Amino acid sequence: MFKHVIWDFDGTLFDTYPVMAKIFKDLLEKEGIEEPLDEIMQHMQVSLSAAVAYYEKKYAVSSEFIKEFKILQKTKGIESAKPFKDIEEICKYIHSTNRKNYLYTHRGSSALTLLKNHNLDNYFSDFITFDQRFERKPNADALNYLIKEHAMHPEEALMIGDREIDLLAAKNAGISACYFNEKKQGNEHADYVVDNFKHLYSII
Repeated sequence: MFKHVIWDFDGTLFDTYPVMAKIFKDLLEKEGIEEPLDEIMQHMQVSLSAAVAYYEKKYAVSSEFIKEFKILQKTKGIESAKPFKDIEEICKYIHSTNRKNYLYTHRGSSALTLLKNHNLDNYFSDFITFDQRFERKPNADALNYLIKEHAMHPEEALMIGDREIDLLAAKNAGISACYFNEKKQGNEHADYVVDNFKHLYSII
């Protein structure tokens, strides 16, 4: 049984990629640039910084463009982003059964704002965001910190994420990895794969 469940944020707890990609697409269109929404999302699912770097190189978008995107991400993005279906129920279940949820994201304080806005923050015992300045996934430093700080037994800890770097971070920390993928695609680094969060009950 898993007593410690560590969640990624974007694309796992919250369905933020469509929101962020739409903001980015709208800004590109203001510059006279047409890009398919699906392709923007694919780049963002690698990482937000990777997407920005890709379009900076492809279209030489200005620093003002990037600045405006970051502002809109923190305003319009926070207003529009929603948790995935069944997230509140599964987090509440973990919390109510004397186990613990944790957040581990590359996003900054906006992740905490969104959790609070949707009354999810009280189900979490600790939060690792960009502000702690840990090395990025798949580096395991942040997970190792959580394991030590909360006296976890590695066999009782599970990392849930939608990207390979989440799974690799879990493997590098010696804990189990669960891959969330709505398209039902697997991953060689995953111990478990779910396409909706009701499937988690049988795992945890």
